[in-house]
Amino acid sequence: MTKRAESKYKINRRLGANLWGRAKSPVNKREYGPGQHGQRRKGKPTDFGIQLMAKQKLKGYYGNIGEKAFRKYYEEAVRRKGDTSENLIELLERRLDAVVYRMKFAVTPFASRQFVNHGHVTVNGKKLNIPSYIVKDNDVIEVKETSKQLAAVLDASQSGEREVPEYIEVDHRAMKGKYLRAPKLSDVPYPVQMEPNLVVEFYSR
Repeated sequence: MTKRAESKYKINRRLGANLWGRAKSPVNKREYGPGQHGQRRKGKPTDFGIQLMAKQKLKGYYGNIGEKAFRKYYEEAVRRKGDTSENLIELLERRLDAVVYRMKFAVTPFASRQFVNHGHVTVNGKKLNIPSYIVKDNDVIEVKETSKQLAAVLDASQSGEREVPEYIEVDHRAMKGKYLRAPKLSDVPYPVQMEPNLVVEFYSR
């Protein structure tokens, strides 16, 4: 397991938010940050601090994406026509690991990234082990035949913690789904409020 996966709930406590809406998140019991200084009173955040927090929440939600990769998503969102903040959400939601998570083939974004990395997923019949692969409209994502009975996959698909969004269709008996269309921000079932407009402001300073 990666260090990122081991420390995923530290992200929750540092940001003071249950990013994935999970019942076992420690932020449900301890809303203060981790470490010996976690309970110190915090002053009023600056505009920069608010923008930085919005960026950290969005990065953290998608499995703590690295800064270099995340900035590339922002630059691509700027390059595309339309609203930059909506474009950014679309790009993040098209990541293969994000789609696998949305289809409930993995219980967390961290588990989804690892699941893809280990070669358990096919896209349009071809094995793909690149979590950052950008899924296209009508692409078919399927769990490999030899992986369909893995306990982790079955547990994730049967979990009642979250629902599959409308821009994706899934058959959990076949462990197969289709990415129908790109979502708008309002379509994405975030458990906490995400503010990609503040992320755009952060990078465009």
